[in-house]
Amino acid sequence: MKKVLIIVSIIFLIFAFFINTSVKATQVIDEETQSKLVEIKESQAQTLEDYKQKYGSDAYGLTAYILHIIQIYSIPFCFLGIAVGAVHKYVIGIRKLDTLEKGLGLMVTFTVLLIICQILPLAFAVFIRFGRG
Repeated sequence: MKKVLIIVSIIFLIFAFFINTSVKATQVIDEETQSKLVEIKESQAQTLEDYKQKYGSDAYGLTAYILHIIQIYSIPFCFLGIAVGAVHKYVIGIRKLDTLEKGLGLMVTFTVLLIICQILPLAFAVFIRFGRG
């Protein structure tokens, strides 16, 4: 009985998602929002062109731009992961030792990921600057 209920719930959620998406797609965007979106798009395109010009190649410029975006968005993502790991270690892990180890693993993983994401653009720039000759 539980399996049937879970399957029906999943199917219902999938249909609700597709119906909601189609409703959002047909809504009209007001002009202020549209102008802001165009402005953001143009500024990002200009930033990409600046990276391409700085590195002297489309491939290197695109790679540097992507690494810069990853560097920016990895900070809140990794801090959220570290916070979840801390909750698992210090709050839930008091009663369950396996959760304590899971929390420590999450904290270490997200800390290493944060360090890698912050250093990778610098390493790429140094490699391109001195490694390309």
